[in-house]
Amino acid sequence: MSGQAFSAGGLAALHDTIARHVASDAAPGAVGLVHRRGETHVMAVGTTAIGGGEPMTRDAIFRIASMTKPVTAAAVMMLIDGGLIALSDPVERWLPELADRRVLRSLDAQLDDTVPAARPITVEDVLSFRLGLGLVMAPPGTYPIQREIERLGLMGFGPPDPASPLDNGAWMRGLGSLPLMAQPGEQWLYTAGANVQGVLVARVAGMPLSRFMDERIFAPLGMADTGFWTPPARQGRLVPAYSGPAADLICYDDPAASDWGRPPAFEAGDAGLVSTVDDFLVFARMMLSGGKHDGRTILSEASVAAMMTDHLTAAQRKGGAMILGEGHGWGYGLSVVKDAGAESPRAGAIGWSGGLGTSWFSDPAADLTAILLTQRAFEDPSGPPIHRAFQAAAYLTLADE
Repeated sequence: MSGQAFSAGGLAALHDTIARHVASDAAPGAVGLVHRRGETHVMAVGTTAIGGGEPMTRDAIFRIASMTKPVTAAAVMMLIDGGLIALSDPVERWLPELADRRVLRSLDAQLDDTVPAARPITVEDVLSFRLGLGLVMAPPGTYPIQREIERLGLMGFGPPDPASPLDNGAWMRGLGSLPLMAQPGEQWLYTAGANVQGVLVARVAGMPLSRFMDERIFAPLGMADTGFWTPPARQGRLVPAYSGPAADLICYDDPAASDWGRPPAFEAGDAGLVSTVDDFLVFARMMLSGGKHDGRTILSEASVAAMMTDHLTAAQRKGGAMILGEGHGWGYGLSVVKDAGAESPRAGAIGWSGGLGTSWFSDPAADLTAILLTQRAFEDPSGPPIHRAFQAAAYLTLADE
């Protein structure tokens, strides 16, 4: 094995890939990172804002959206490591709002056209996104269940909304008023399960999710810039957030009056965190190290292995392919590449993206982690081309290939 982790030519090409996409209006700027064998390279390109913003910096703070999910799942696994809960436990012990579930006869059924749930929802159902509730891949308002979710203002069924007035109790009461969309364990349904995980952690641990993450994850890992909001001292590093097509990006969250500039009423385990590229790298490295950081066990090796194992059936992977991508399964809080085909990352890699403009993968076989943070929201699950181009180019940096 070569002692050199990366090739100079590959790193130069990776920088050029980021710069080329930024120049073509993929986003005002980007921060890309590759890490391998203890060697880290960070590339900050472009500006923080459209129209002459400050140069992008390595310590810029981004809304990482769904890259929150693996952090929340890790928090749940810590409770399992501590013997406070088990994968097979019915969650109604701590989340009574989810007891005695009814299930829609079909997705297009009226809300009272239901049958009893065949069994209770378990912790494993919630971790694997098979609890029977999640995002419906149809235009808004297509089905009665979608219209009711919108009426209730429930997060976990669309983009993050830190300005929501709902707290944990109100959110759970709303969720508990809904019938399930599928029997527990039957289908993979995206994102809502991570918010259930967050409330579960708060109730089992007897503290807010943010405090649990601070004490058990962020402080031990040194993730000082990661949290559910950006304190005043750091708001100068929070970049604006943009959405829309490349030629017509609009700013929907200005750091000067950001919805991420104050503690939220609901700490969204599915998409609420802000972070930096270096902070998230530490989390990713902990995962690749079997749960250890600087000689300290953050998460048990068994829990890390469970998070990084695909738990879906072939039919469930097929049903979720619009979001997961072809050939991808789901562990706990992250995707697992089963069959990469011609795409990157390769089979065996883990990771996930954040719909507000971020992406990450770690490939255990190559000991490679690649993270890209941008300010431009995804218009579809695959995101702007810069993310796919960056991930493919990251593999071309390897010195021994």
